[in-house]
Amino acid sequence: MINKRLLIKHLLAHNDENSFYDKKRKISISHKEGKAKFLKHICALSNSNPKNNSYIVIGVEDEDNTIIGVDFFDDSKIQNLINAYLSHPPIVQYENIPFPHLPDDKVVGLVTIRPIDKITSLRKNIWKYYGGSVFFRDGSMSMPKVFDIEIKDINSKIVEAIETHAQNNIEHTLNGVFDFMNKRKDYNAQYKVFKEYFVVCWAGQKKEVKNEVFFSRVDIELINEQVRLFFSALDEVSISFDNDTFRIVEYVNLGLQNTNKYYPLEETIIQFENNANYNIETKLLFEPPQFDKKALHHIYNNNNAILEKLKKGLSFTKNEELDLLNLPVTYLICYFNSFHDAMDKLNQAKPYLRSYSESLYNLYKESIRILRKVKYS
Repeated sequence: MINKRLLIKHLLAHNDENSFYDKKRKISISHKEGKAKFLKHICALSNSNPKNNSYIVIGVEDEDNTIIGVDFFDDSKIQNLINAYLSHPPIVQYENIPFPHLPDDKVVGLVTIRPIDKITSLRKNIWKYYGGSVFFRDGSMSMPKVFDIEIKDINSKIVEAIETHAQNNIEHTLNGVFDFMNKRKDYNAQYKVFKEYFVVCWAGQKKEVKNEVFFSRVDIELINEQVRLFFSALDEVSISFDNDTFRIVEYVNLGLQNTNKYYPLEETIIQFENNANYNIETKLLFEPPQFDKKALHHIYNNNNAILEKLKKGLSFTKNEELDLLNLPVTYLICYFNSFHDAMDKLNQAKPYLRSYSESLYNLYKESIRILRKVKYS
């Protein structure tokens, strides 16, 4: 089993970006340009490495390899995006890798690309790239190319050596468990060993509601691979397990005018096998709440007025401050109730919410995360 933190260190130590790995300070797939560039890199790395894995490391400064981290990104639907836009799509996995020096809410993103030994191309137009385009790596660049010869396999031995040096061992696992338990000791830190091999650690603020146990500020890690499976500072989560599985149900708090309630968003089940393998399955549970359209029109128009004041840098009344705090989630609810322009408005608000306060910007990011999960299902 590969220790992903070690793998990232070995990749960064291997000279510079090349035909089997790339590094990025950040990526964004919330808009067409970001999606297009991400798909281009996936396509190029898959085509340039038909016999071995390729990698993208996200959250690293390009010039000096300084690890700065990015927000936790829930990957569960990213393969749907790949399949929708690429012909002969590779198998793509996005994992969140914690590093000790990073803040709790930051990780390094690791994208693993497993090719299927076929030429990958864009299935349809996106941004400035045309359907049918084929990309390859040219040094550290992803470039469109015309090809008429068989692709040479030049990286398999190098990648195999890097992956071999990143194999996990007992020392790494024990250190990982102790580090997690010490760091999270104020949040009911626990661990469990599955199949005498896998170690899962988790922590969160515990509370009981009608004989049910929920956790907030949840952190769940698969220590063997140094992969963060789940992280949220806002949502409520229920956790259950037996000898073979670890189950997470995530809830989101939505509502209007102090009528909030928790709605199940997604279920994640990790199934551990006897052959030292595991599978992660996710199932969307979310049913968007429906509200009175007349009331929503009033809230939507009020949101738009608040947004205009925010853009102009005007001051807010106390009641408007509360409306501003609820702006991301109310735009999200409006969108789920067929106000199709609501997401455009929320995207317009992004830079202003970011500059206004960190807590407000976090609420924006949470709304976008929920939307992404629902959209790609």
